[in-house]
Order: sequence, then C-alpha cells, then structure tokens
Amino acid sequence: MLELERITARPNGLDTLAQELAKQQAEVQAEREELVIAERVLHRLAEQDRAVAEAAAAAAPTAARVAGRAVLLIPHRGGTGDEAALPADYRKILAIVRAADGPVQVRAIGEELGLEVTVRGKLEPLRVKMTKLADRAGYTSVPTAGSPHAPRRREAAPTRRNWRAPGGS
Repeated sequence: MLELERITARPNGLDTLAQELAKQQAEVQAEREELVIAERVLHRLAEQDRAVAEAAAAAAPTAARVAGRAVLLIPHRGGTGDEAALPADYRKILAIVRAADGPVQVRAIGEELGLEVTVRGKLEPLRVKMTKLADRAGYTSVPTAGSPHAPRRREAAPTRRNWRAPGGS
C-alpha cells in the first residue's frame, strides 16, 4: 500500500517539478534574449568608437623621425584653418602671439614658455616652429633693424625678428 501512495503522489511531484523547470526555462530564454540585445549594442558602440578613433587619428598630427629624433608633423593646411588639428605646443605659441598687443620676439615667447632664453640653441626649435606657423597660419615675420633681411644701417641693432598676428601692427 505504501508503494501505491508513492506512485500516486509521484505525478503531483513531477508536475510541480515540470512547472519549476518551465519557469526556469522561461527565465533562461529571457536572459538569452537580453544578452543578444546587449551584444548588438556593444558591437554598435565598438563600431562608433572605431569610427571616432579613425577620425581622430586622421586629424591628429603624425609622428615622424628626422635626424633620428621623433618629431610631430603639422598636418597639411585645409581650407578651414582648424587650429584644433595643431599639436598643443603650437597652439600655446599661437595663444601667446595673439595675447601680445603688437609684434613679439622669439625670446619673449621662449620666456613665456619657460625655455632657457639665455642659451641660443634652446630658442632655435621654437624659431623653427614659429616659422612653420607663419607659413601655415598667415602670421608674418617682421624683420627689424639689423636683421639680414632689413636694409643695412651703420647703427644696426642686434639681429632679431618680431612676430605678429595677421592684420596686427
């Protein structure tokens, strides 16, 4: 008799177990669907990140080696003259020149940037950068008295160049 009770009770237990398993299966299926959606979203975000990175890489200055040293190349000038495409040190130089009321000497810019202006060799890389900016942004190098490009006079002052923004005095 005991076995008969167990046999009749067993289907009820199996029905309960089947309901629990069906509930678990529904939860698993819902979680799988959420994971598929999350995977799609992550793929889209990754594609967007790649596109943004590619655009930034195209706009960012590229590194090159000149005489064994790593240098940044200034991108080719576009029609827009986008200053954001310039390296940070070039943007600093532009800000200093714009902040000046009139022409400014390379030495003054070097002082503003914290360079050793008493050593001539420390200013030469800055002079090169400023020349590149002058070519690119339309800034002008104004020869002053004593400059190799200025008319010669007997009482010529030491050689120097002043830099000014376009349209400046």
